[in-house]
Amino acid sequence: VAAMASEPSTQSRVMFQAGDKTEEPAHRKLGKLTVKYNRKDLQRRLDIEEWIDGQLHLLFDCEEEEIPELEIDIDELLELTDEGQRSRLQELLQECGKPKEDFINGLLYRIKGLRKMSGPLKK
Repeated sequence: VAAMASEPSTQSRVMFQAGDKTEEPAHRKLGKLTVKYNRKDLQRRLDIEEWIDGQLHLLFDCEEEEIPELEIDIDELLELTDEGQRSRLQELLQECGKPKEDFINGLLYRIKGLRKMSGPLKK
């Protein structure tokens, strides 16, 4: 057995045939789609969403399940003027009994410079 292993002509070889070449460019196209979104922008947006979540817990002083149905859409805010953003947030938070100016000012400060997202990652 040792003699057979040392002779290269007796070893088995496995050959793979190349598949249809038209599939390869499709895989390359798929890889480029993910480059559209800047990782720093996504991380910044995630940080803002986590900040919003934490602030809502403080504003409504309750557990997540008890927070009223409230959706703060960052992309919607980005389409509005500064005053429009402020009035939209006041409208969304009208049920909150606590002072909400600090939250509104903090959120408006955090979303400055963010770009509106489009495509599959928009929530």
